[in-house]
Amino acid sequence: MRPSRRHARTAALFPLPLLLLPATACAQSASDPTRDPRFQQAAELFEVWLDAKMDYEKIPSVAVGLVHDQNLVWARGYGEAHPESGDPATPATMYSICSISKLFTSIGVMQLRDEGKLRLDDRVSALLPWYNLEQAFPEGPPVTVEGILTHSSGLPRESAHPYWTGPDFPFPTRDEIIDGLSRQETLYPGSHYFQYSNLGMALAGQIVEEASGMSYDDYVRTRILEPLGMADTYTDIPEEHRGGRFATGYGRLKRDGERSESPFFQAHGIAPAAGFSSTVEDLAKLASWQFRLLENGGSEILDVNTLREMHRVHWVDPDFDTMWGLGFSVGERGGERTVGHGGSCPGFRTTFQLQPERKLAGIAMISAHANPTDVWSRMMSTVGAALESIQANPGGGAARPASLAEYEGLYESTWGETAILRWGEDLATLGLPSGNPAEARGTLRRIEGDTFRRVRDDGELGEAYIFHRDESGRVESYSVHGNFSRRVGE
Repeated sequence: MRPSRRHARTAALFPLPLLLLPATACAQSASDPTRDPRFQQAAELFEVWLDAKMDYEKIPSVAVGLVHDQNLVWARGYGEAHPESGDPATPATMYSICSISKLFTSIGVMQLRDEGKLRLDDRVSALLPWYNLEQAFPEGPPVTVEGILTHSSGLPRESAHPYWTGPDFPFPTRDEIIDGLSRQETLYPGSHYFQYSNLGMALAGQIVEEASGMSYDDYVRTRILEPLGMADTYTDIPEEHRGGRFATGYGRLKRDGERSESPFFQAHGIAPAAGFSSTVEDLAKLASWQFRLLENGGSEILDVNTLREMHRVHWVDPDFDTMWGLGFSVGERGGERTVGHGGSCPGFRTTFQLQPERKLAGIAMISAHANPTDVWSRMMSTVGAALESIQANPGGGAARPASLAEYEGLYESTWGETAILRWGEDLATLGLPSGNPAEARGTLRRIEGDTFRRVRDDGELGEAYIFHRDESGRVESYSVHGNFSRRVGE
């Protein structure tokens, strides 16, 4: 089944159709897991789910990538980077990465810490001579570098400017941020509550400049981006790629079921917190570097122990809901630690998450205000889980029967849509839209001819699904409990 009634799929790596499996697939999967039937059916399940999400939520484009160990093993673009022109999105399409920018700023701060140019317990007022934000809790701890990196400094969330307000989104310059500090004060005592602070991370960018004697852009480019080969990552949004490689962003889904195009913006002085642009392919290099450093040790970009320090929990909010490392958010998925960052900017939502113990990372970028964590988690529960299964049992894949391909497609009834696709030697069903395709997937087993039966969770056979054909012999519908769902797409 091709999930492309409206959205095109483009591949950066392994541009083989997911439905056509060579006879040597099992042998090839040992060196290329994406050729394993288990991976291909999991990728197709994810794509069927994502296609429905994009249609129902009117999402113009999504780009995703899966990194295992140090390799970008799978990357795709879906939909259109510019809906008006129909340009397809790819893993090389540029998106605003919003608050993922904070990771680069945090890495820069920790580099300078390791070089002895600052300390984590340094007062920000000692590092930035113009810093004059009022300390509203003089008996409490001062605003420190570590407090900024863990969002526990007590600083307010934003600079004294309405830059998240449309339609113009007037992000302040560096000088405007500095000027606004005199009109602001701390929101909480230091080390008291978690308060996410774009202002704090913008100040961290200024700390990088003061401590290094370089402009922020020059520092990040020469000390982080160029050594990692991240040529498509910028500390701003490159004007020359507007309308080209840089996707057009769209706002929230409104009551009328439409999204409005978001204006092109620059974050200016807020760039260290939310101004970068990048691609799935480039962010995969950031993940690969971390896995490489954690495996090999050494001091590429950072000392390995510094990276481990950044990944560890340094702040837990009193409600035990929020955990933060040094620049990295820290969470868990399925009992495993995750580290990374998400982002939200005018027209874009993104997430970049690593599972260090599994050497697995996922990237999701959306050119609209829609949930990237939803996309990331569904990708990990389908494609990511299949990859891990193949790594654990590389010889376990069997080709999906070609004879079942004629049943694949999208079927519609009064109650909704159901996707049918091949799953091993059976068929899989997925109601659309669904929350989690890995959990919502059902299984149909062929009994004879066009008659299948649902496989219950206990392995017993349930009700019959009977497929029906038109005069030409093409499958046109199926019935279950005597009611019909008609095929509307392949």
